Amino acid sequence: MNKEKMMSRSIRISARALNDLALLSTGAFAPVSRFMTFDEARSVVEGLELPGGEVWPIPLLLQADDLPAEPNLSLVHGDAIVGTLRLQEGFRIPLRDWAKKIYGTDDQNHPGVAAFHAAGEFAIAGEVEWRGTPGSVAGGADWLTAAAVRAEIAERGWKRVAGFQTRNPIHRAHEYVLRVALEVTDGLLVHPLVGETKADDIPADVRLRCYGALLDHYFAPDRVLFTPLPAWMRYAGPREAVLHAIIRRNYGCTHFIVGRDHAGVGRYYGPYDAQKLVASFGDRIGIKPLFFDEVFYCLRCQGVASRKTCGHALAERLLLSGSEVRRRLREGIALPEEFTRPEVAAVLAAAFRQEAGSA
Repeated sequence: MNKEKMMSRSIRISARALNDLALLSTGAFAPVSRFMTFDEARSVVEGLELPGGEVWPIPLLLQADDLPAEPNLSLVHGDAIVGTLRLQEGFRIPLRDWAKKIYGTDDQNHPGVAAFHAAGEFAIAGEVEWRGTPGSVAGGADWLTAAAVRAEIAERGWKRVAGFQTRNPIHRAHEYVLRVALEVTDGLLVHPLVGETKADDIPADVRLRCYGALLDHYFAPDRVLFTPLPAWMRYAGPREAVLHAIIRRNYGCTHFIVGRDHAGVGRYYGPYDAQKLVASFGDRIGIKPLFFDEVFYCLRCQGVASRKTCGHALAERLLLSGSEVRRRLREGIALPEEFTRPEVAAVLAAAFRQEAGSA
C-alpha cells in the first residue's frame, strides 16, 4: 500500500521542530536519530547522558498540544508534508521540573523556558524520516549536511579543524578568536546558527552577509569552510554549549571554540559556566574545547586582546553590547572600525536603512 494512504493523521510542526527533524535525519545529532522517549529524555534531563551512557545535554522532543492515537503520522509544515513519524510513545512532559533542570530556571521571562512551555505539554516519540531538502528549512539558506562537511574536510586534507558557533553579526572579537584558533589547526568551520532566535536578534540573512563580507576580504579561502547550521537557539547556556560541541564533532571538527557566556541570555548564567560544564566531561564529548576569555579592543594596545594578554584598565576597552550596536545602527551612527570591519559595518548599515525605509 502507498505510504501516503497509510497515514491516518497529519500533525503540524513548528519551524523549530522542522529544524530538529532535518538535523536528526542528516546525522548532526548522532547518535540520536529520532525524537526521544520519556526514559531517554529523563535520562538526559537528570543525568546529561543517554541511557547508553553517551553525553547528551538537552532532550530532543516533538512537542504537541495533544497525543495522537494513530501509529503513522505525517509531519506538515506550511503547505507541505516534510516528514513522517512512526509513533513509539507519547507522554506528558513535566514542563516546570524539566525546564528548571535544563535551563537552570523556571522563569518564563527566559526565552528558552518560554518556548519550552509554549510548544505543548505533550511529547511524541518515534523514528522519523525527513522528506525535505536543505532549501526547505532555515528560511531557504543553503547549508551543508554533516556528511557533506566531513567529506569536504577530508578532500582538503585537514586533520585538525576548529568549529565556530555564533548567532550574532561577526565583529573584531570574533575575528581575533578565529585567527587564534586557526594558528593551532589546519582549518576553520565557520558555522553560524540560522534557525529561530530572539525577536531582537539580527536576522539570519543579514548575519550571513556579514560573515561573507569578513571571510571574503580578510581570510584565506582555502583555510575556511563557511556554511550555516539550521538549528534554533534554546538559550540554554552551559547545556547548549555541550550540544553545540557535539554537533560540530558530528560535522568533522576536532576542536570547538567556547567563548564567554556561550549560548547565554540575560543574567541567567555565569560568564564561564558553559566552559566549566564542557570541561567537566573531559574526553567524553569526543572534541577538544578551545576556551576563550572575553575579547575586546584595547585603545592603549591598539589591538584586540583579552584579560590574558592585556592588563590595561576597563576604561581603555571598547566594548559594545548588542543593544548598543542596534541603537547606533537605528540612529545611523557608524560603528567604529575597532569594533567591526568596514565591510561588515556597511552590510549592517544597509540592512537597517532598508528596515527603516519599509517601516
